[in-house]
This record gives sequence, C-alpha cells and structure tokens, in this order.
Amino acid sequence: MGKGGMSHGSAGEAKDGEEENMAAWLLGINTLKIQPFKLPPLGPHDVKIRVKAVGICGSDVHYLKTLRCADFIVKEPMVIGHECAGIIEEVGSEVKKLVPGDRVALEPGISCWRCNLCKEGRYNLCPEMKFFATPPVHGSLANQVVHPADLCFKLPGSVSLEEGAMCEPLSVGVHACRRANIGPETNVLVMGAGPIGLVTMLAARAFGAPRIVIVDVDDHRLSVAKELGADDIVKVSTNIQDVAEEVSQIHKAMEAGIDVTFDCAGFNKTMSTALSATRAGGKVCLVGMGHSEMTVPLTPAAAREVDVVGIFRYKNTWPLCLEFISSGKIDVKPLITHRFGFSQKEVEEAFETSAGGGNAIKVMFNL
Repeated sequence: MGKGGMSHGSAGEAKDGEEENMAAWLLGINTLKIQPFKLPPLGPHDVKIRVKAVGICGSDVHYLKTLRCADFIVKEPMVIGHECAGIIEEVGSEVKKLVPGDRVALEPGISCWRCNLCKEGRYNLCPEMKFFATPPVHGSLANQVVHPADLCFKLPGSVSLEEGAMCEPLSVGVHACRRANIGPETNVLVMGAGPIGLVTMLAARAFGAPRIVIVDVDDHRLSVAKELGADDIVKVSTNIQDVAEEVSQIHKAMEAGIDVTFDCAGFNKTMSTALSATRAGGKVCLVGMGHSEMTVPLTPAAAREVDVVGIFRYKNTWPLCLEFISSGKIDVKPLITHRFGFSQKEVEEAFETSAGGGNAIKVMFNL
C-alpha cells in the first residue's frame, strides 16, 4: 500500500504480538466483508489513528449497490468509508501538534500540493487527489488507519467523536455556503431534505441566512427539517409538469425573494425548480449530483442573470465546522438516527438501513 491507502495489494499479516487490523472490504455488488487490512508504514508527517466513529455516505451506498459513483469505478476490493473520527495512537517523527491520545476528525482527501489548483488554494479540485474510499484508494471503516497529521483536526473537549465524524458531511454544506456567499441578507431555498440538504440548511443558518425554506417529496424528511429549524417546508412531487405551480407555493412560503437556491438533489426537476424560483440576479448552487446530465430552462434563467455555480467536496472547512459545533451554532446530533457496532452482521445491517431510506438520515458506526 502507498500513501493514503492506495492499494498495491491487500491484506497482510500482523506482527507477533500485534493486533491484526480489520476493515470492511467491498468485494462486489452488495458484498461487504470484514477482513484484515495492512496499513502503510508510518511516515514522518503521518499519524496512526484508532478509528472510533464512521458515518455512511450516499457515495458508499452507490459503491455497494453498483460498484461505481459518477465516473469512479471499483475494479478491485476496496475498504469502504470516509466520514470518520478517532484517537491518535502513534505519531511520525516530524509531527509537532498532535500526540497519542488526542481525539481527531479526519479530512479524507490528500491532494498533491504541487499542481496549479493546489497552489491556488483550490486543492479540492486536485486531479491527483487521493480520497478515502474513492477507487483505487482504501477508506476508513477499519480499526486503524494511517493519515497525514495536517489532515487530522483535534476535537474540542465538548465535541464528541460522532460529531467529529459529522464534520465531513457538514463540510459540504459549509463549502456550498461559501461558494454562494451566504450571509445575514440572504434568503435561502434548499431543494432536498436528505442528509446533505439538511447540513446545508444548518450551515446556511450558521452563516446568518435570515429565512430558509426547504422542499422535498418525503413528509418525514420535511418534518425533520422543520424540527431542525427550517422556517417553512414545501412538499413537492416528482412530476416535472408541476414545477410552475410548486414555484408559486415556494414563493408564498418564502414571503420574500429567493437570493440563493441550493439544489441538493441534482435532478432535472429540482434544478428546473431552482432556476425558476430564484430571483433575478440571484444564485443557484448545484450541490447534489443525482443526474450526470440535465435538461433545464437555462436560457430564461440567464436572461434574469441567475448565476449557476457548482461545488465539489470542500476545502479548508474542518476548523469552521468544529467552531460551529463546539459553539452550539450547529447541532449535528439529531441527524444521527441509527448506530451500529463493527461486526460482520452489523456492517451489513447498517448499509441496508442506510440504503433503505425510510427514517434513516445518518447511519453511524461506533468501533
């Protein structure tokens, strides 16, 4: 194995007297198995982490169900998982700011720091990115992982390991709010009340958005959004013919112009609704990637100078996420609806629960 868990082979034997590291391996469609996972050597700027909390992301479920997510395809066995936090067990010789026993949240992507995008500070777009559980890089649903120290962020005493793991999905919402310049004068519409829609809503509120309306097709998710602080909710259909009527309902719920819309689903209908609902001179931020291609009314939106921006993952978000959580500006705990241990049976049950939707929002492993 190479830096970041890139596979050059798979399991290995533990040394005498050393506990064998185990991980959840994706072996095929709907096939996960806990088996040995050999770690790379600890480099001078690395730390070894005892993983304690891992959340299941939609991308993890995509890989399990189809062995692909967007253009990333699983071609050989891969350790799954990337939303994680744990406790430092060992530090490299050049690590100065972390010591064994520190509790940390892990940023899962290792960029090259040499390309033009990295040098510009947009390292999330690095073409050489090595990201947990994105083929061919192994993930973090394991007893232990090795990771660069500068991508491990010490948790304040008031922040739990589960909350530390939630920094990863929350980072998507924080990055989206930065891209859309959310502030105290920005009325926000959120399309989709799934996990990413909900963290985007929470982030927008923390950034100062005075009024937030969220829409979805599911009554339960809308009720959760309302409990988490949405000013109003609108139930919509999946029928593209309903867009005009639903935009009218959304405008009535907002009671003001919509400055920014976050499309956290990424379908033809949600993006069409977003473009139509946003005020002239406003902004639409595409967060979800439900469709790789969409047919949307772009020309009328352009005629109203509605800006369209996209996001990909995040950059420099962990410190702000931890500040939001530790200060109480954001409470991610209600998003964690199901918890499982780290056994073969529980790993299978956890992914079934996450894939099944229903009342599940964030499914969390406690290792």
